[in-house]
This record gives sequence, structure tokens and C-alpha cells, in this order.
Amino acid sequence: MIKELQLRVNLIEERKEDILLFKAAKKLDIARTEINAVKVLRKSIDARKKDIIFNYKVAVYINENIPEKSDYTFDYKDVSNAKEVHIIGFGPAGMYAALRCIELGFKPIVLERGKNVQDRRRDLRAINQEHFVNEDSNYCFGEGGAGTYSDGKLYTRSLKRGDVRRIFENLVFHGATEQILIDAHPHIGTNKLPKIIQNIREQIIKFGGEIHFESRVTDFVIKNNKLQAIQLQNGTEMAVNSVILATGHSARDIYELLHKKDIALKAKSFAMGVRVEHPQEIIDQIQYSCSGERDELLPAAAYSLVHQVNNRGVYSFCMCPGGFIVPAATANGEVVVNGMSPSRRNNKFANSGIVVELDIDKDFKKYEDFGALKGLEFQKDLEKIAFFAGGRSQVAPAQRLVDFVDGKTSTNLNETSYQPGLKSAPLHSLLPKIIGGRLRKGFAAFGEKMHGYHTNEANIIGVESRTSSPVNIPRKENLEHPEIEGLFPCGEGGGYAGGIISAAMDGERCAEAAIANL
Repeated sequence: MIKELQLRVNLIEERKEDILLFKAAKKLDIARTEINAVKVLRKSIDARKKDIIFNYKVAVYINENIPEKSDYTFDYKDVSNAKEVHIIGFGPAGMYAALRCIELGFKPIVLERGKNVQDRRRDLRAINQEHFVNEDSNYCFGEGGAGTYSDGKLYTRSLKRGDVRRIFENLVFHGATEQILIDAHPHIGTNKLPKIIQNIREQIIKFGGEIHFESRVTDFVIKNNKLQAIQLQNGTEMAVNSVILATGHSARDIYELLHKKDIALKAKSFAMGVRVEHPQEIIDQIQYSCSGERDELLPAAAYSLVHQVNNRGVYSFCMCPGGFIVPAATANGEVVVNGMSPSRRNNKFANSGIVVELDIDKDFKKYEDFGALKGLEFQKDLEKIAFFAGGRSQVAPAQRLVDFVDGKTSTNLNETSYQPGLKSAPLHSLLPKIIGGRLRKGFAAFGEKMHGYHTNEANIIGVESRTSSPVNIPRKENLEHPEIEGLFPCGEGGGYAGGIISAAMDGERCAEAAIANL
């Protein structure tokens, strides 16, 4: 017999061996010897009160053994000589599209503008140390996409878009720890993701798929509204039938190419703002109600904040406890910041995007001449402002938090995890009022919700501008573009995902749709 239970464990109990077995037996009123195993299905922390509680959902195996195998299997077939599906981009959407093609007996031909994970590291070092951005190999472009060198957060609200558990099990199949199947807010960590990505690549190649790195697509050959071929930067032209376009939210050249060809696009609402960085100890003390260091059993504390300012949401985005701020520009002449964390989340800083909802119909009147690309052009301008304010390098403009809210330029800045460095700048006046004004009120409100958050021990760093795509590539119910036969917009770049898991699910769906088209 198998019984599912909810168990609550305090910090003192958490240290005790076999505490879950003891509590399960007591709750079921049976002898501990009748229980063969207690399997943790879900674990979360409730720190709303001073007495912190670990919440467990468990399966109790009473006189029964735990099955050795997962309910999920991945049956990959040799597709060396199978029909081809072309996939542009090898981020989460592209990777999962390729894996799904192989499961269904079709050969994925992946074209990735960037480099593999190993070679990509050199270009990341060049951004941080030499302030040079390789426009095809950076924190956004390359094997695994923006997700490879990120926190690897796997939390998603897109539960109706596909089988979330299947995506998680597939990551475990390719080397992720089984802990991601248990944690309420799972993550992998930037130090572990590259190996998992490499395993996925090797799996695709092993079963006959192809992956071509440093192969940027520069043109689409379209006749009678059907996509017939794609052209690469080196002049190669490849005949195609079904193409999954999974280029991510920062492939601006793709949006511009489609726009130039009068292929339907839509401007899309998105959010922009800054990164805020606190000492992790401050966030721990706020969230865990402790006066010194947090208990060793507790992870680096995270937070989630939202506040309405003038009918717009100001909210935390991609919060990275124990993490780093990184330069996420995709071209020279711009400054963009993002966050990531190692698996242990053991850095001494906590950072999060704090962003403002922007309305594509109300906030971009000066950019109407750009049509569907008006949000993208606004995004570009803000990144250029950050570039010049930082001193025309990857040094980022920054300000102490209270100084920003009070409208004062900081005379000096706090220590930071951002490797290229910071330069004091009046972000309160450099940011457009629709963003800066709301951020200032939002930060003040966050200080009331989290006492100690509103402090000059925190820096705000500009700009956090790549939260999601400012452009939507439309598609029909069968996931095909409404005008171009054989083109399947996918993932974050199409405007259909907002993170690793939702992008992966959309990649699988697009693979199925592209194959149905064949």
C-alpha cells in the first residue's frame, strides 16, 4: 500500500535522522517496521513566522518497495536517414524540439549562431575582463541559450501548456540532480548546467541529429508564401520543409529581417527596470527573522515582491539568492545586466531584477514609426543610455538604493558581484519617468513590506531590459506562422514562453506541429 501524506517538520526536528519515517508512522498510527520507505515528493519552506517549518509531501510505502524506474521513459530512435526538421537556435526551446523530433523518428538539423558551451566560456571572459562583446557568443547566444549561464531556475506557472514533470524528468535523464523533482522552487545552478547541456547535445548527435555551431541564419527564401530555404552567414543555402524558429528574445536581427520582408509581427508588452543587489545576509535576516547568520539547514533566502504604481505592476524578476550580476549585452555599445547563481547559491550577494510593466499601446508614442519594432527600439535606446552612463564600456551605471529613491547621486557605491565594475550615475534622472518614477515608489513600498530592504547597503544597477521579447511572431492554432507555410515561431523569441521550462514545453509542441506539417 502507498499513502501520500503532508508532514510538517521544524528546524530542530529536521536535524534528526529518520524524522520523516517517525512522523509518518505516528500520523498513520502504524509501527515503523511496517514502512519500507518514505519518498519525498515535494519540499518547501514556510518562513512566514519566526518558527520556520519544512513542509513535506511524501509517499509512504507500507509493506511495499519503491519502484526502481521512473514512470517516464525517453525512447530515442536512430534518425540518421529520416526526414529533416530544421531548428534555428539551440536554447531550451530548440534543444527540446530536437529531442522530441528524435523521439518521433525525425532528424533535427540545428543551426546555432553561437559556440558550444566550452568555447563560449572564452567569450564570456572577454565581456567581463576586456569589455568586448562577441555578437554571436555571449550570455544570451550559444549552446543552451541564455539558460546555460543562468541560475537555472525551473519554476513555471505554465502548467497547462504541457507536461511539466516530463521536462524535469528529461533533465534528470541528462544528468540533473533528482532534487529538482522535489523542491518547490527548483534550480540547477550555472556551474552544473553546461554539463547537462553537453549531454543533451551528445544525445542528439548519437541518434543521428545534426548541430551546427557558429551558423547564423541571415535570410529566408520564400516563394508563394512558403519557406523554401534558409541562408547562413557564410553564404550556404539549405533547402527546408519545416523550420522551428527558436532564436530567443534577444535575436534582434531576426525580428528586423522578418520586418524587412513584411512578414507579420506584432509589438508586445514587456517589462524593464534595473537589478538590485543586497548583501545576502540582509535578505536572510529579513526572510528568516534572524539577527546573525542563517541556520546551516536553510538555503540562501529568496524573495518575491510586487506593488502597483499608477496602474502598473512593479515587481521582482529572476531573483538570484547567493548569486552574481552578469553583463548580458548582445552587441557592443549597450549595457544590459542579468543575474545567475551557482547550484549552492553561496555567493555573499543576493540580486533581483526589479522591473516595471510597460504598455505597448500607451508608452511608446515616440516610437510609432517603427511599427511592430517600437518596443525593441525603446529597449535599444535605454541600453545605449546605460552604456554612455557607465563610461562607454561594460561598466554599468549604479546608485545606492536609498539615494535612488531620494533622487540623489551616490558619492560612492557598495561592493558588487558585477565583474566589469560599476560607475556612480544618477539613474533616478537617466531612466524614463515611466520606469524610474515607478521604480522609486516601488522600492519605497518594498521597504515597508520587507523591513531592512530599503537600505543604502544595496546598489541598483542598470539596465535590466531583456525580461522577455518586445516582439511577438504570430502563429495559428497549428503553431504555424499565419502567412509563411513551414515556419513555426517558438519559445521566448516568438513570445510564447518565459523561462527554461515553458520554453522547453513549447519546443516539444512546435516539434510535433512541424512534423505534422511534413
